[in-house]
Amino acid sequence: MRGERQQQIEMPRRDADVSDDALYDTRFRRLVPAHDWDALPGDVRRRFSKRLSGQRVAAYSGEIVWTRLSRAGRLLAQFCRLIGAPLPLGPSGPAPAAVAVSEDRTSGGQIWTRIYGRVRGFPQVIHSAKRFAGPTGLEEHIGGGFGMALTVRAEADALIFASDHYFWQAGRIRLRLPRWLAPGATLVTHQHLGSGRFAFDLKVTHALLGEILSQHGLFRDG
Repeated sequence: MRGERQQQIEMPRRDADVSDDALYDTRFRRLVPAHDWDALPGDVRRRFSKRLSGQRVAAYSGEIVWTRLSRAGRLLAQFCRLIGAPLPLGPSGPAPAAVAVSEDRTSGGQIWTRIYGRVRGFPQVIHSAKRFAGPTGLEEHIGGGFGMALTVRAEADALIFASDHYFWQAGRIRLRLPRWLAPGATLVTHQHLGSGRFAFDLKVTHALLGEILSQHGLFRDG
């Protein structure tokens, strides 16, 4: 009887908004205080509670409304092509976009693939991997061993990811990049818009150069 009670206590509470046919994933939820997570709209909790095991993929479609890059931002984006072009390469107006999220079987995290249409040429494809590790509990790896540690917070109808620091890692070797070498503070906002829709906002702000990258997108559940 005592064992049964203990098991009930340890079982994570399922949100009523999460469908029974989805395997519940508590990894993002653990990064946010319980009362803040519970206050988020059901659509947001559902998107970040999908266990994408096996061949399952979560897909979202929409558009990038605008992308703005300062001169320093353009130079940074071009330089980052050496490690896989993780940033938009140029400013743009409305363009179609799609995002696919799948499980990373190697790290136990998630692979995020973003496809951004362009006026000319093929769409830009951006890959990154989210891993539930490191001092903050969440990291985003962008290629070439580079990545950033992220903190997560919930505010009203949005889930917000903010860079804590950047690093370079090769095997067991891990070096934290000094602030003067980092591109700036990165802020990503996932904001609920209702009816299965959400806004995606990305901002990178350098301590001396100001805002060097800003991007606004609108997406819907696939």
